[in-house]
Amino acid sequence: MREMITFDTVSKHYPDGSGVSVAVDNVSFTVEENSTVVLVGSSGSGKSTLLSLVNRMTDPTSGRVLINGADVADTDPVRLRRSIGYVLQSGGLLPHRTVVDNVATVPLLKGESRGAARQKAMEFIEVVGLDPAVARRYPAQLSGGQQQRVGVARALAGESDILLMDEPFGAVDPIVRLDLQNEVKRLQRELGKTILFVTHDIDEAFSLADKVVVLRPGGVIAQEATPAELITDPVDDFVADFIGLRSGSRALRVIGEGTDRLIVDGTGRILGALEQ
Repeated sequence: MREMITFDTVSKHYPDGSGVSVAVDNVSFTVEENSTVVLVGSSGSGKSTLLSLVNRMTDPTSGRVLINGADVADTDPVRLRRSIGYVLQSGGLLPHRTVVDNVATVPLLKGESRGAARQKAMEFIEVVGLDPAVARRYPAQLSGGQQQRVGVARALAGESDILLMDEPFGAVDPIVRLDLQNEVKRLQRELGKTILFVTHDIDEAFSLADKVVVLRPGGVIAQEATPAELITDPVDDFVADFIGLRSGSRALRVIGEGTDRLIVDGTGRILGALEQ
């Protein structure tokens, strides 16, 4: 696979009252085309900062972020953001616009006619598993899970190769969250998107990721690996503790062989499958 997103020795510092606060410190990793990379870490580890560097919601203090080998610093921020899908925890929907008009936002900004943009919006409303009847509703008339699906549909409607997802399912209940995780996996499989996903939930990370990047406080990479590699060979105690290997009922292990490997916790509960 070719590299779609590259973080090249990226640091981000913010001035504060006592000097400088380090959000991200000398981070380098890649997101390959048509893969899902999940960033995990505690609060203050730089997860969302890294996401915001890709679409230039903020710029690095040093280092480079590349998309298809081109430095994003050389791209107009507005044009860049319109070329990347972005899904937030809150959904970020415009409350005074109907669902169809929310989803049609990026196609309209790209110059498509209102009719063409709405037609495209209706297609993606169905792609994310929503009933077309919701198109006429307003965000406040939807459940939390429906709002998040609309947010994903809006990101997809821009027809970008890259999706940035910042804790998109953190505000919904566990059953809806699992359903939305399965929807993301289906969409990635069927549409071939490149996804950079932020979560604090290690179970969610293992369910979605081709590769997991574990961040220490202060924005330093602790380990970058597949879910199976993290479970079988954590680099140190910090990673082992973070992913739950040494916490009793949260102790994770892999069972099965070949293409039938499953992640289970200490109680035997199946958390997900390790896809090959």
